[in-house]
Amino acid sequence: MSETTATTTAADGLRARALKLDAADPLAGRRALFALDDGVYLDGNSLGALPVHVPARVQDVLARQWGELRIRSWDESGWWTAPERIGDRIAPLVGAAAGQIVVGDSTSVNVFKAVVAAARLAGEGRDEILVDATTFPTDGYIAASAARLTGHRIVPVAPADVPAALGPRTAAVLLNHVDYRSGRLHDLPGLTAAVRAAGAVAVWDLCHSAGALPVGLDEHGVDLAVGCTYKYLNGGPGSPAYLYVAERHQAAFDSPLPGWNSHADPFGMTPDYTPADGSVRGRVGTPDIVSMLTLEAALDVWDGVSVEAVRAKSLALTDFFLECVEAYVPADRVTSVTPAAHAERGSQVALRCDDAEPVMRRLIERGVVGDLRRPDVLRFGFTPLYVGYADAERAARVLADVLEEPELARGAS
Repeated sequence: MSETTATTTAADGLRARALKLDAADPLAGRRALFALDDGVYLDGNSLGALPVHVPARVQDVLARQWGELRIRSWDESGWWTAPERIGDRIAPLVGAAAGQIVVGDSTSVNVFKAVVAAARLAGEGRDEILVDATTFPTDGYIAASAARLTGHRIVPVAPADVPAALGPRTAAVLLNHVDYRSGRLHDLPGLTAAVRAAGAVAVWDLCHSAGALPVGLDEHGVDLAVGCTYKYLNGGPGSPAYLYVAERHQAAFDSPLPGWNSHADPFGMTPDYTPADGSVRGRVGTPDIVSMLTLEAALDVWDGVSVEAVRAKSLALTDFFLECVEAYVPADRVTSVTPAAHAERGSQVALRCDDAEPVMRRLIERGVVGDLRRPDVLRFGFTPLYVGYADAERAARVLADVLEEPELARGAS
């Protein structure tokens, strides 16, 4: 059998398997809930797809709630309670009981609130803030600013090295649940336990895990957490982030950004600040209602879906994609930097490729949308609610075709 014939036979087998897997997929019907075209969308880890029912809901917010009811909508349309109400919608997706999540502001703003509040919760004599050395840059910038403002010292450390770096001076530890470049899933239960045993406060960034895999905030004793909603939660570009404050910390949670919305009597307009009870303490100013209610509508796609089922499909999809890449792509052209072990993998596959930028550009031109992280990482995000096995097989096949194009093949020689 010639090499070409063998490759064709392998491709036929993988395509046939993909069709069977899609036919048996209990989540396959969810794809119809999203506005998608004939391409392969593997960038939901940057911006989730639009749920098809959202535009009509937003039109109601604009035309009726704002256009007709106007100021009355703060009460009659539930605008005032939206941050906590939507927080309670997100709570089951990250393993939290109601009353611990408030929605609003950006992830960056919530990281600032959480890190400063964590430093204050830790108490006297603790002047170090450990920060994930591989973190998304903004988290590092914000943590450094928070440290300057609170008189703490930043200590960059790889997540795996956190237990050894903890000590009596550690106040807080800021970690990413999933590495945004590689897709590596860090040990939230073990690291949280180590941080708390050392008397410090654990703060987790869930941007690349919420909506893709079980988090277990309450189960694992997480102190504080933040996350965005425009990735796997499909809230739309710039949709508001959220802040989780474990119930045991709420009475002592001291936000560095006290605003009238988090006041115990917001309409009292008193000069002195008295914080409200519960997760409301995480609010600051007037909520961004239009984007917040867009998010609320988008969360309807999760009705009747278990995060465990999403995780099972995510792992199966990424396994299958890696198998297809191995079958189609010459071994010397790409290398996976995403862990093979399921316990260490998020919901994306990152491939190191010397020609990452032109390769991704050609993939997008050919209908396979991923993204890249310079200088050499191709990222493919797998959102189980709307990505199927045929998508994974097609993406790998098109990747192989792109790498064989003359200008890119020459670059590899």
